[in-house]
Amino acid sequence: MLLTRRHFLFGAIGVTALAAAGGAASVVLKQREEAAGNVTVLEVPASAVTTLNTSDSESAFALVEDAATRMGLSVRAELPYGSLVWASGDDVAACLLPTEEAKPLAQVGLLSLDSGNLSTVLEKAVGQDEGFEIYDVRATASGLVWTEADILDGLWRVYTARLTDGVAGDPRLADEGDGQWETPTIAASGAYAFWQVLPKVDGDYSAEDSLVKRASLGSGDVETVYTSHGRPCTPPYALADSVVITPRADTAGTYYQLTRLDAASGSVLDTMVLPRSMRPLEAGYGDNGFSFSFDAWYNYGDGISQIGTYTPASPVADGNYSGAPWFSFSLAPTAAPAWCGGCFIVKSKRTVCGIDLETNEYFALQPENGADDYGEYLATTGSQGSIVTYANIDDKPIDGEPKKYCLVRVWKPVG
Repeated sequence: MLLTRRHFLFGAIGVTALAAAGGAASVVLKQREEAAGNVTVLEVPASAVTTLNTSDSESAFALVEDAATRMGLSVRAELPYGSLVWASGDDVAACLLPTEEAKPLAQVGLLSLDSGNLSTVLEKAVGQDEGFEIYDVRATASGLVWTEADILDGLWRVYTARLTDGVAGDPRLADEGDGQWETPTIAASGAYAFWQVLPKVDGDYSAEDSLVKRASLGSGDVETVYTSHGRPCTPPYALADSVVITPRADTAGTYYQLTRLDAASGSVLDTMVLPRSMRPLEAGYGDNGFSFSFDAWYNYGDGISQIGTYTPASPVADGNYSGAPWFSFSLAPTAAPAWCGGCFIVKSKRTVCGIDLETNEYFALQPENGADDYGEYLATTGSQGSIVTYANIDDKPIDGEPKKYCLVRVWKPVG
């Protein structure tokens, strides 16, 4: 099997949706009759949901033609073509940088969101001599967490390291596993690393619990902070001070419980249970509480049943998500949402859109010429003071020099 660098970076990591933004398959799932027992399930009538479809000329939301009046460009940086970027804070973004060599396939860079300076902090996998490559990475100003994989032998490892003045300290092995367990999905929040350990569906341990683990960045002290009696359905979602996971609710039937964990203590801060068998593609948290997205239609669930990205339209302070008004961005989701400057930020077909739920206005951050089919991609998660977007540019103008790079841009609210 020929494993190309692009397949490794875009396929193995699980972001193939970049190349097919807006193209999620549509299916109809039926609800089986089974009570949720001792949990309260989200129930939202259709009348409580306001939907934005950017192609609807009669939408209740008005387009702000000049996005620069809402978001100003503060940083513009050029990275190697094919780079992947993640930001869960306002200080640094973690970057997976493809190389021109067979080994290593990728390196880890940190991009300063203030200056736009890029520094390479991991030039190769710790286990490169054993056949491992860097597989995924997340970072905060305190440190970074990354996974390494030997895909030929089905082995994986999780490492963390502290950052001091932008320099990574000695890597600490936090966890490792074989082909019976999926390569973990990871998150970094504050001074802590989180990762999910799931048994392979067709493996010898498929009936085992799934675990959410945590360690201080740069420390080998690992603890299990959450056990799910069944597979979570989304990767962990990082905020500045917490993470969101989607374990199975501890009840009869298949119910997914959106759960926010405090990064420093691992304790549960908030929960919300979706109707039976509803599987969100992404789950997050923002100014108004939990957000989540569906890439399939359901024939039940009233107002929460269609393809799109959902969030309460006003803050939910008492956990009464069923009593809140809701908003839905109706396009097929390809990235987790974020919040910035009081606006709900989502990935659209080729743009990144910001929705002001107080004024019923929205704006779109447009990609530059030569951007790949998916256009501008959203790298930020959580509620932040800035938004990071990126697009891989392959521009071949008729009367100019060709350009091929990954363009990262940092945006800040105007006013």
